[in-house]
Amino acid sequence: MDSPTVLRRRLGSELRRLRERTGLQAKAAADALQFSATKVSRIESGQTTLKESDVRAMLELYGVTDAAELHQFISLTRRSTQRGWWHDFGDTLPDWFQTYVGLEADSARIRTYETELVPGLLQTPDYARAVFRASLANQDGDIEEIVNRRAKLRMQRQEVINRPEPPTVWVVLSESVLRRPVGGPEVMAQQLKFLAELAQRPNITLQILPFSAGAHAAMSMAFRILSFSDVPGEIVYVEALTSSLYIEKESDIARHETVFNQLAATAMTPEESESWIRRLETEGCGHGT
Repeated sequence: MDSPTVLRRRLGSELRRLRERTGLQAKAAADALQFSATKVSRIESGQTTLKESDVRAMLELYGVTDAAELHQFISLTRRSTQRGWWHDFGDTLPDWFQTYVGLEADSARIRTYETELVPGLLQTPDYARAVFRASLANQDGDIEEIVNRRAKLRMQRQEVINRPEPPTVWVVLSESVLRRPVGGPEVMAQQLKFLAELAQRPNITLQILPFSAGAHAAMSMAFRILSFSDVPGEIVYVEALTSSLYIEKESDIARHETVFNQLAATAMTPEESESWIRRLETEGCGHGT
């Protein structure tokens, strides 16, 4: 079932298509609807929950009169306002990350480059807890309760790669990710074993970018590129400490894709990466080559 986040993007994309078909610029449409230009932009990019009255007004402006088409749009609007399963974790999940979880849940393809940690979809429970415990070290309250709740959410997110028709996941990890002993030797050994097992799945490609690769185009950033089967366009997701950035400009997405492809071409092959991970598991993350 499509997530509300993806349904909003689909609805926004269709409303943009209708506006462009009428020849209206976004500013002109906003003026006619008595909306702000920002509101029209957020609607068309799926960044806001739509009111049924706003959608009806937009459809009227764009000349949609067919009863069946109107019903389809209103039905899509209502479905897009429903809560996703992740909203049950709203007490521990920042608003800016809820959008990402919804997009991830309906992605057909996920490409990730990470510099510091194993991506959430590939983490073991103990590794996830160690990451959260470190990030919450300076907070008050029952830290362990928050850690366990966030870890539970992370494990539930992983169902996306276990479903009957999972997305293709392509991950390039800096060698530093697996050299860092998160949670201690036992936790890291379990994480390495889990990664090696995941690397054997047909829908998962895992590559290690070794230190020997030297300087590269993504030295200072990690990023993810999300693609969808039935929603046009892709999204680049970049996460900061207290916020995130969603990039949808085609030229910017193309630049990230070029960099990702360069990283993948420079990294070890999937087969070499799996062997390297298994060797590191045996030797310990602080040793090996």
